[in-house]
Amino acid sequence: MDKKVIVGKVWKYGDNVNTDVIFPGKYTYTINDPEEMAKHAFENLDPHFAQNVKENDIIFAGNNFGCGSSREQAATCLKYAKIGAVVAKSFSRIYFRNAINMGLPLIQCPEAVDGIEDGEIIKIDFEKGELTHKTDIFSFQQLPEFFLKIIQDGGLIPHIKKRLSELDDNQ
Repeated sequence: MDKKVIVGKVWKYGDNVNTDVIFPGKYTYTINDPEEMAKHAFENLDPHFAQNVKENDIIFAGNNFGCGSSREQAATCLKYAKIGAVVAKSFSRIYFRNAINMGLPLIQCPEAVDGIEDGEIIKIDFEKGELTHKTDIFSFQQLPEFFLKIIQDGGLIPHIKKRLSELDDNQ
Protein backbone atom coordinates (compact mmCIF):
# COMPACT_ATOMS: atom_id res chain seq x y z
CA MET A 1 0.00 0.00 0.00
CA ASP A 2 2.10 2.85 -1.27
CA LYS A 3 -0.87 5.17 -1.21
CA LYS A 4 -2.19 6.66 1.98
CA VAL A 5 -5.43 7.75 0.26
CA ILE A 6 -7.32 5.80 -2.38
CA VAL A 7 -10.46 6.50 -4.38
CA GLY A 8 -12.34 3.65 -5.98
CA LYS A 9 -15.62 2.05 -6.92
CA VAL A 10 -17.40 -0.22 -4.46
CA TRP A 11 -18.03 -3.87 -5.36
CA LYS A 12 -20.52 -5.01 -2.71
CA TYR A 13 -21.18 -8.60 -1.69
CA GLY A 14 -22.96 -10.22 1.24
CA ASP A 15 -22.16 -12.26 4.31
CA ASN A 16 -19.98 -15.38 4.48
CA VAL A 17 -18.10 -14.82 1.23
CA ASN A 18 -15.79 -17.80 1.47
CA THR A 19 -12.36 -18.40 -0.01
CA ASP A 20 -13.82 -20.75 -2.63
CA VAL A 21 -16.03 -17.90 -3.86
CA ILE A 22 -13.14 -15.41 -3.85
CA PHE A 23 -10.78 -17.77 -5.71
CA PRO A 24 -12.34 -20.97 -7.13
CA GLY A 25 -10.92 -24.11 -5.55
CA LYS A 26 -10.63 -25.84 -8.90
CA TYR A 27 -7.64 -23.60 -9.67
CA THR A 28 -5.85 -24.04 -6.35
CA TYR A 29 -3.21 -26.43 -7.66
CA THR A 30 -3.26 -25.50 -11.34
CA ILE A 31 -2.64 -21.73 -11.30
CA ASN A 32 0.49 -20.45 -9.59
CA ASP A 33 0.95 -17.11 -11.33
CA PRO A 34 -0.61 -14.29 -9.25
CA GLU A 35 -1.53 -12.28 -12.36
CA GLU A 36 -3.45 -15.29 -13.68
CA MET A 37 -5.10 -15.78 -10.27
CA ALA A 38 -6.45 -12.23 -10.49
CA LYS A 39 -8.28 -13.14 -13.71
CA HIS A 40 -10.38 -15.66 -11.77
CA ALA A 41 -11.31 -13.53 -8.73
CA PHE A 42 -15.02 -13.91 -7.85
CA GLU A 43 -15.51 -15.86 -11.09
CA ASN A 44 -18.44 -17.92 -9.78
CA LEU A 45 -20.08 -15.09 -7.79
CA ASP A 46 -19.60 -12.21 -10.22
CA PRO A 47 -18.41 -13.31 -13.68
CA HIS A 48 -17.77 -9.70 -14.76
CA PHE A 49 -15.63 -8.73 -11.77
CA ALA A 50 -12.17 -9.69 -13.07
CA GLN A 51 -12.73 -8.03 -16.45
CA ASN A 52 -14.15 -4.81 -15.04
CA VAL A 53 -12.36 -4.16 -11.75
CA LYS A 54 -10.03 -1.16 -11.76
CA GLU A 55 -6.99 -0.33 -9.66
CA ASN A 56 -7.99 0.89 -6.17
CA ASP A 57 -11.56 -0.40 -6.43
CA ILE A 58 -12.84 -1.55 -3.06
CA ILE A 59 -14.58 -4.76 -2.04
CA PHE A 60 -17.42 -4.34 0.48
CA ALA A 61 -18.89 -7.34 2.26
CA GLY A 62 -20.92 -8.33 5.27
CA ASN A 63 -19.90 -10.60 8.11
CA ASN A 64 -17.22 -13.28 8.03
CA PHE A 65 -15.50 -12.32 4.77
CA GLY A 66 -12.91 -14.93 3.79
CA CYS A 67 -14.38 -17.83 5.77
CA GLY A 68 -13.70 -21.37 4.63
CA SER A 69 -10.30 -22.84 3.91
CA SER A 70 -7.02 -21.09 4.61
CA ARG A 71 -6.37 -20.72 0.89
CA GLU A 72 -3.78 -17.94 0.40
CA GLN A 73 -4.85 -17.53 -3.21
CA ALA A 74 -8.05 -15.81 -2.03
CA ALA A 75 -5.95 -12.89 -0.77
CA THR A 76 -3.39 -13.10 -3.58
CA CYS A 77 -5.96 -12.84 -6.38
CA LEU A 78 -7.44 -9.65 -4.91
CA LYS A 79 -4.06 -8.06 -4.38
CA TYR A 80 -3.07 -8.77 -7.98
CA ALA A 81 -6.45 -7.53 -9.20
CA LYS A 82 -5.14 -4.27 -7.67
CA ILE A 83 -7.95 -3.99 -5.11
CA GLY A 84 -7.30 -0.94 -2.91
CA ALA A 85 -8.89 -2.45 0.21
CA VAL A 86 -11.54 -4.81 1.48
CA VAL A 87 -14.12 -3.27 3.81
CA ALA A 88 -16.32 -5.69 5.73
CA LYS A 89 -18.41 -6.03 8.86
CA SER A 90 -16.02 -8.77 9.99
CA PHE A 91 -13.29 -11.03 8.62
CA SER A 92 -12.35 -14.64 9.06
CA ARG A 93 -9.28 -14.73 11.29
CA ILE A 94 -7.21 -16.79 8.84
CA TYR A 95 -8.20 -14.65 5.84
CA PHE A 96 -7.32 -11.51 7.79
CA ARG A 97 -3.79 -12.77 8.42
CA ASN A 98 -3.34 -14.07 4.85
CA ALA A 99 -4.41 -10.67 3.49
CA ILE A 100 -1.98 -8.80 5.73
CA ASN A 101 0.78 -11.22 4.71
CA MET A 102 0.00 -10.40 1.05
CA GLY A 103 -0.11 -6.65 1.70
CA LEU A 104 -3.87 -6.31 1.10
CA PRO A 105 -5.44 -3.68 3.41
CA LEU A 106 -8.55 -4.74 5.34
CA ILE A 107 -10.95 -2.41 7.12
CA GLN A 108 -13.66 -3.43 9.54
CA CYS A 109 -16.43 -0.83 9.35
CA PRO A 110 -20.00 -2.19 9.63
CA GLU A 111 -21.55 1.29 9.41
CA ALA A 112 -19.94 1.95 6.03
CA VAL A 113 -21.00 -1.46 4.71
CA ASP A 114 -24.60 -0.68 5.70
CA GLY A 115 -24.51 2.88 4.36
CA ILE A 116 -22.83 2.49 0.98
CA GLU A 117 -24.21 0.81 -2.12
CA ASP A 118 -22.61 -1.22 -4.90
CA GLY A 119 -21.06 0.93 -7.63
CA GLU A 120 -20.63 4.08 -5.56
CA ILE A 121 -17.29 5.91 -5.45
CA ILE A 122 -15.60 6.32 -2.07
CA LYS A 123 -12.36 7.65 -0.65
CA ILE A 124 -10.32 5.90 2.03
CA ASP A 125 -7.71 7.78 4.03
CA PHE A 126 -5.65 5.14 5.81
CA GLU A 127 -3.71 7.64 7.93
CA LYS A 128 -6.83 9.39 9.26
CA GLY A 129 -8.84 6.18 9.57
CA GLU A 130 -11.65 7.68 7.51
CA LEU A 131 -13.82 6.43 4.71
CA THR A 132 -15.64 9.21 2.83
CA HIS A 133 -18.80 8.70 0.80
CA LYS A 134 -20.49 11.75 -0.69
CA THR A 135 -20.94 13.88 2.45
CA ASP A 136 -20.70 11.01 4.96
CA ILE A 137 -17.49 10.21 6.81
CA PHE A 138 -17.13 6.83 8.49
CA SER A 139 -14.33 6.31 11.00
CA PHE A 140 -12.58 2.97 11.27
CA GLN A 141 -10.01 1.56 13.63
CA GLN A 142 -6.63 1.78 12.01
CA LEU A 143 -4.48 -1.29 11.71
CA PRO A 144 -1.63 -1.60 14.20
CA GLU A 145 1.59 0.09 13.06
CA PHE A 146 3.40 -3.21 12.44
CA PHE A 147 0.56 -4.40 10.14
CA LEU A 148 0.69 -1.09 8.26
CA LYS A 149 4.43 -1.50 7.74
CA ILE A 150 3.89 -4.99 6.30
CA ILE A 151 1.21 -3.63 3.96
CA GLN A 152 3.31 -0.60 2.96
CA ASP A 153 6.24 -2.89 2.15
CA GLY A 154 4.03 -5.00 -0.15
CA GLY A 155 3.49 -8.00 2.13
CA LEU A 156 5.27 -10.04 4.77
CA ILE A 157 8.09 -11.43 2.62
CA PRO A 158 9.11 -8.05 1.13
CA HIS A 159 8.81 -6.56 4.63
CA ILE A 160 11.18 -9.13 6.13
CA LYS A 161 13.64 -8.70 3.26
CA LYS A 162 13.58 -4.92 3.75
CA ARG A 163 14.16 -5.24 7.49
CA LEU A 164 17.03 -7.70 7.00
CA SER A 165 18.61 -5.38 4.46
CA GLU A 166 18.32 -2.49 6.91
CA LEU A 167 20.02 -4.62 9.58
CA ASP A 168 22.85 -5.47 7.17
CA ASP A 169 23.27 -1.79 6.29
CA ASN A 170 23.57 -0.89 9.97
CA GLN A 171 26.36 -3.37 10.67
